Amino acid sequence: MSELRDRMVREMSLRGFSARTHKAYLAAVVHLVRYYRRSPDQISSEEVRAYLAYLIQQRKLSWSTCNQAANAFRFFYHDTLGHERAEFVVPAPKQPQKLPEILSREEVCRLLVSPRPAPSGQNSADRRS
Repeated sequence: MSELRDRMVREMSLRGFSARTHKAYLAAVVHLVRYYRRSPDQISSEEVRAYLAYLIQQRKLSWSTCNQAANAFRFFYHDTLGHERAEFVVPAPKQPQKLPEILSREEVCRLLVSPRPAPSGQNSADRRS
């Protein structure tokens, strides 16, 4: 993979990717290659999608790790190899819906009748004059 690796590094450098992005993207492609034991340019889009499903379902990796791998594969196949844009998508996890905290009638009344705090730099004697 050294020629493809060099091409990928060159493309990332041209786009100003950080050193950490270089490392993460290269690691993602290397893991894909080790999983299939083939050159990455011979791995189909369907196989990449299956690998992403494996990362999510079997390895139980975090959403951000899987999403970073998907971005690495998208970059590798589109920008390095020049393939048509592939959709390697990791669906975002559902976020639990939180209802806003509602104040009781008593809490609202206490807020409305409570004395107003003095603006910073003033004390209560300055406000009266």
